[in-house]
Amino acid sequence: MRREDREVLDFDEQLKIIDQCDACRLGLVDDEGYPYILPLNFGYEVIDNELVLYFHGALEGYKYELIDKNNKASFEMDAGHDLYSDREKGYCTMNYYSIMGKGIVEYVTDSEEKFKALTVMTDKYHTEHFEFNPKAIPRTRVFKLTVTSMTAKHKEMKR
Repeated sequence: MRREDREVLDFDEQLKIIDQCDACRLGLVDDEGYPYILPLNFGYEVIDNELVLYFHGALEGYKYELIDKNNKASFEMDAGHDLYSDREKGYCTMNYYSIMGKGIVEYVTDSEEKFKALTVMTDKYHTEHFEFNPKAIPRTRVFKLTVTSMTAKHKEMKR
């Protein structure tokens, strides 16, 4: 990272940044070698000191074709966007928090694990526990990314 003064190294602080994010962009590799980027709802857990990101979607789709060919993926999420401008100095910048990294994608096929993953995801977006309809489980595909490395960054101009 070029700007080490903005790097967030503490794992708990990184998780606080993730808590502020409402979408995760997953980067896969398409058949022509280009990045294929998807904005997705997500949830996460820390299992044995490893960050695991959960995602869901329809039962079929292009992303699954790509995952089947190459299950290595990158991810990015950001939050706290706030434009900072100093008109007198002619200076403007953006305050933000961001996380990016990479990992391995795997499908979640066990019904109990799918239920748990979907609960983690729905609870991320609700202030109180949300009981989703379990009839959604068989018609929903769940997959997870076990993070192998990540970096976090924070920029905030003092006002």
